[in-house]
Amino acid sequence: MKLLTATDVVFGALIVLAAGSPAVAQNPPELRWGGDAEGGAPYVEADPGDPTKVVGYEVEIAQLLAAGLGRSPRFIQTAFASLEASVARGDFDIVLDGIEDTPARRARLAITIPYHQFREVLTVRAADAARFRMLADLRGRRVATLSATLAYELLTKAQAESGVIPITYEDDVHPYSDLVLGRIDAVLLDDVIAARRVAQNPGLISQPAEVGAGYYVGILAPGNTALRDRIDEILKAAMRDGRLEAIFRKWKMWNDDQQRLYARVTAAPLDIAADTSTSGTTTAPGQWEAVRRYLPALLNAALITLGLSCVSMALAVAVGVVVASGRVYGPKPMRLALTAWVETIRGTPLLLQLFVLYYGLATVVELPAMFAAFLGLGLNYAAYESEIYRGALEAIPAGQLDAARALGFSERQTLLLIRGPQAFRLALPAMTNDFVALLKDSSLVSVITVVELTKQTSIFANNIGSWVVPGAVCAALYLLLSLPIAHAARRLERGWSRKRV
Repeated sequence: MKLLTATDVVFGALIVLAAGSPAVAQNPPELRWGGDAEGGAPYVEADPGDPTKVVGYEVEIAQLLAAGLGRSPRFIQTAFASLEASVARGDFDIVLDGIEDTPARRARLAITIPYHQFREVLTVRAADAARFRMLADLRGRRVATLSATLAYELLTKAQAESGVIPITYEDDVHPYSDLVLGRIDAVLLDDVIAARRVAQNPGLISQPAEVGAGYYVGILAPGNTALRDRIDEILKAAMRDGRLEAIFRKWKMWNDDQQRLYARVTAAPLDIAADTSTSGTTTAPGQWEAVRRYLPALLNAALITLGLSCVSMALAVAVGVVVASGRVYGPKPMRLALTAWVETIRGTPLLLQLFVLYYGLATVVELPAMFAAFLGLGLNYAAYESEIYRGALEAIPAGQLDAARALGFSERQTLLLIRGPQAFRLALPAMTNDFVALLKDSSLVSVITVVELTKQTSIFANNIGSWVVPGAVCAALYLLLSLPIAHAARRLERGWSRKRV
């Protein structure tokens, strides 16, 4: 018989202890749920008393579901635009964050029964309340909303019918602050959001007329129907015994709409497709049919991207040349000031600079969105361009400069006739690279309401519920924009190289 060693005894004891450990046995599985705390109350927000925790009615619904499943809830922070893709790939079990029920979501995900009915309301400045009562009154006016929502669909329909101009935002805070400032004429969003923002901005009012109606649901991965069915039963039970009503009353969201919704959901299966079709939502088209419909908008957005990139690069080159010349030829105080400016711009994110230009300066000067985008991109890249030009100027051999001075050339003549042309040839490859980078970085201007190519693609993808085809189309358009630029730069480089030989 083989004798047990001390190691065998210790290892076996550890296995027994682990198997019988109360801590392991009492640890329940988790219900991982996704949301975006940036959206704020009453959905999900950081607890003011303890920012490491989240509060909101969705948090309490997650706790209710977890208790019914015998699990412990765990919140996973995810950007709102990425919630669908993240739950589809299994990053968490369910999304609870004011998610609207749409045909596109039902086609590709497992959707719970609706647990809240919302209304789309039009918010305007109090001074305009008498003349802007409904969407039809806003012909040719700018109306803000969030992309990939029922409100956005209603606005695109109104655009075709009455000439309303939809303006999309990344969050639900700045539409209302821009409405106060007069940058837009109205906001169309859920009554839940509008009620909170109107309370924060006394100069605003929401019109009583309902523009549309929809439902909040939970979304799960398409293969997770078994968990979805269990969650549906828990929600129905909470509707019957009043637990859901208590949550919504606590967050001041209970009204007669919810009472009627719960009565219908618990009495018989709810034909949600029929309900949403009456509130402005249409059947989701196939992906290639959607490409055909969206292609004109994508091409228009591509032109905006190209035009904005070209004028921004022109500004970057002009400012970059001035800054580089000042750092090479200027007196010491000027060199120090320009160096500080370059390091400040390079050391802070472009996204932050765009926010400061558009929102931060709004109390002083209200820059149009496109102009703020032009300034932000141009000045940001000017800092990088100036470093390229400075390095190229300093790379010219000192012997050439001494020879120019010996021949009686002034510093200005030396720069324009000898140093500048050679430096430009050295800088050209890096300039081309920067222009392609700027073309792609222009996607960031969507945060200040400019609908460029990436933003339009995001709207397209969210509306059809998939990024595969929209992403491929977007990538192809970016390649069509950038490859000719790179090819032209290479031809120019080869031409200069032959001239040197």
